[in-house]
Parts: sequence; structure tokens; C-alpha cells
Amino acid sequence: MVIILDFGSQYTYLILKSVQQLNVDCKVVPHDISIQEIKSINPEAIILSGSPYSVLDDDPPICDSQLFELGFPVLGICYGMQIISHLLGGKVVHAQKKEFGYVEIIIDGEQELFKDIETGDVIWMSHSDKIEKVPSGFEIFSSTVNTPFCAMQNKERRIYAVQFHPEVSHTEKGILVFRNFIYNICKIKPNWTAGSFIQKAEEKIRQEVGDARVVLGVSGGVDSSVSAVLLHHVIGDKLIPILVDTGLLRKNEVPEIKKMFESMGIQLDVVDARKIFLDKLKSVIDPEKKRKIIGNHFIEIFEKEAKKFDNVQFLAQGTLYPDVIESSSSQTKDGPSVVIKSHHNVGGLPEKLNLKLIEPLRELFKYEVRVVGKELGIPDEILYRHPFPGPGLAVRIIGEVTEEKVRLLQEIDWIYIQELKNNLYYDRIWQAFAVLLPTQTVGVMGDDRTYENVCALRAVNSLDGMTADWTRIPYQILRRISNRIINEVKGINRVVYDISSKPPSTIEWE
Repeated sequence: MVIILDFGSQYTYLILKSVQQLNVDCKVVPHDISIQEIKSINPEAIILSGSPYSVLDDDPPICDSQLFELGFPVLGICYGMQIISHLLGGKVVHAQKKEFGYVEIIIDGEQELFKDIETGDVIWMSHSDKIEKVPSGFEIFSSTVNTPFCAMQNKERRIYAVQFHPEVSHTEKGILVFRNFIYNICKIKPNWTAGSFIQKAEEKIRQEVGDARVVLGVSGGVDSSVSAVLLHHVIGDKLIPILVDTGLLRKNEVPEIKKMFESMGIQLDVVDARKIFLDKLKSVIDPEKKRKIIGNHFIEIFEKEAKKFDNVQFLAQGTLYPDVIESSSSQTKDGPSVVIKSHHNVGGLPEKLNLKLIEPLRELFKYEVRVVGKELGIPDEILYRHPFPGPGLAVRIIGEVTEEKVRLLQEIDWIYIQELKNNLYYDRIWQAFAVLLPTQTVGVMGDDRTYENVCALRAVNSLDGMTADWTRIPYQILRRISNRIINEVKGINRVVYDISSKPPSTIEWE
């Protein structure tokens, strides 16, 4: 077992992902966990996460300094490195200039933590404090042009730290830092598999559910589909999967999802709630309000549908860790993370819920969900569908949501995805979608002046949804997509392509 002390970083669970990618069991715990609790867990290693806070704040998140006297190997990341310096006698100061983005690493000689990493390799920095003096007994063995103290170690005490973020995909060889620490320094052997996760998840479902029935919110996406198969495998017909047609789904989505679930031997109930959602969203512009409204009405509908069946006690959802992390710090095992946006199935839930929640995939990332789905025998055409947000097209229409705007966006999105598939490019992309902007621009069609809507195309590649880079779709494919949209969708006269990465942007626009 490796434990990660969570100081509130948005990337804490990318550290978890990195460790699990090495097939090692891992657990995230609060930063203020007691020494007694750590001893009872008896971890083979401890990792300290980054944080949006500064050790120089009036009341920063701090761990017990006795942690470093327990003899467990420790790896500090960014804020974790600053915590080590701060608690063990070093000095941390505010940097005159923030360091955020790609830099090249400089390594002093051969280092066990950086085995197979070379000077000149790209790393990702994101910090506004810097270490001015390291604690006694520590040595610096890495730097960058702007950061003289990029990595430090005390081999005798087995305490290591890096100022950059090896857990994000932007650090090209970041996984090697974890491999070297876990395999070579800590001598930990792999023990985590998809099969072991399924076994534990099924046992937990049996214990929680008992003889009760479970209502499952289905979207047709990977997460809810894997949740459905996992739950159905354990409780069979006691599972009641429901697809709510909010009027905010993609073109032809409802019949496609029904057919998909029938192919897996699961009957799906469809609730037509299009008028309800469109009425409730009338005149709503703020994206957080949209998500809250959709989340609340989802629950109301599920609770109403649940009353049609006997002994329904649970609402199941395909919630993943990135949803939890971005939605609320109170949801992330007491970690002090910063809210990015509410997800309708986490931050959008009402305070009073008449059904008990069950979220079997809550501790997984998207790539892990696909591994689990593969183990469960789910077909690739379901597992590798692009992610689709629970609030649907409501958060891809910037500004007020209307029936006409939904119709426009459905047509745009359908052409976009159809062309990616026709050009064998869909499977090369993690997520692709269109956004309808609240902007009109001047255009010329024939000899006439037009003043019509703008749509944006977005495509990204990612492992987990926590970080992502924009996809370099070939120009000839983009040209064909743009021509088709402008010619076939009445009301659109301009198409733009989003070339921002996450961070600093998010994947969805709202």
C-alpha cells in the first residue's frame, strides 16, 4: 500500500492514477491524518501531493512533522517538496515570478529517482513559491533555468522531492519518476489489477445493496455503461437503468443507447422529460446554475420513477474521480481542493436526497474504467465512445438554452462526428464535440450579406480528463467539416477550432 497525503491539489488523483498504472495498491488520505493512523495502515511509501496553497499562508494545510521520523520512504511533489523544506529546517520564499508551463530539466549526474530521464527532457512546472535553502542533510541534484532547486534528496532517510509535477501528462517521462521511486527505491511489487478491483467492487455492492433495488442513471457514455454491467452482474433484475431524455442529448441518441443496452442484455427504461428541462433552463445563462438545475431535476425524476417499483433504496451513478475533484473539496476525502465546476452528478446533487447513493467507479479515472469494462466483456464500440457530459448540450450552448439552439447544435455535432468517423479519425481522439457561441458575425453567401451564428469545434487527447492537449486534426478534414456545417446547417456562417490545452482551459467550455 502506498498512501498519498492530499494537500488539495487538482492533480492529487493523477498521482493515484500513476501509482495504479504501475499496478500498485494506493490510497488517498487527508493531509492531517494522525501518526497513529499512518502506523495502523503501515504503508510501504508515502507521497505528498501538490496544493493551491502556500506554506507561507496564515493557516496552510500541514502534515505532522513526525511523519518524517517513521522511516517510511517519502516522495514530495511541488507543495510536498516545500512542506518537507518548511518542516525540516529549510527555507521557502515567495518567488518574484510564477513558474507555470513546460521547461527542460537539468540533472546532476546519475540519480536513482531519475533513472532513464535525461537533461533536456520536458517537465511541467506550476508554482509561485520557491525553496531558498534545503534542510540539513539534503542535497540538490536537479535544476532548471529558472529554478535552482528542482529536486532534492536525503538518501539516508529515504526522503525525496521534486518541484515539478511528474503526475501530469505534460511531463513527458513523469511515470518514470514514480516507477523509480516505487520499484527501485521502495522495492514495492505490483499487486493492483482490473480483476482485483471488480472483485472488491462486487463484494461492496452485495454488502451495501442486500435485497434492495437500485435505480441507475444512464447516459450511454462509458461510465454509466460500465456501472450498469457491473451492477447487473451482481444484482441482476434488481437493477433499474433509466435514461432520461432531457432534450439535451445528441442527434439520434435515445434509440442508439437503447439498442446498445439491449445488445448487453439489459432492458432500459426511457423517460421523456424534454419539456421539463427546457422550461426550467429558460433564461438561465450562468453555467453553474444550469448544472444545478439539471442535477436537481435528474434526482426528482429518478425519485419519481423509483416509486413505481418496490423496495428501491439506491440511486447509482457513473461518477469518476475527476468529476469529484473538480466539483467540491468536501467530496474529495476531506482534501482542501478548489472547486473548478460542479458536475451534475456530484456538485449538482440536492442536499436532501431520498435515495442512498452508490457509485462503484468513484475512485477510477476514465482509462481505468475502460480497462475494467474490457475485463467485464463490454464491446469496444461502447468503451471507446467519446465522453459526453451529464448536463448534455446545455453546457455546450454558451448562454441561454433554447429548443432551436439545441436543434442547431445537434446538427453541427452530428456532421462533425460523422466526418471524423468517415475519415477514420474518431478513434484517434479522446473527446470531440461542438460548442454553439452566443455570437453572430457577418458573412457572405452568394451575393448576400449574412449575420449568423458561430460554432466552435473542440477535440482533445487525454488519459484521464484531468489534463488534456488539443488534437491536431489534419486541415483537409477540418476544411470538409467546416464546409459541410456552413452549407448544411442553416443559421451558421462561421466555424472556429479551439486550440487550448487543459490546463489552463477546461475540456468543456462550461
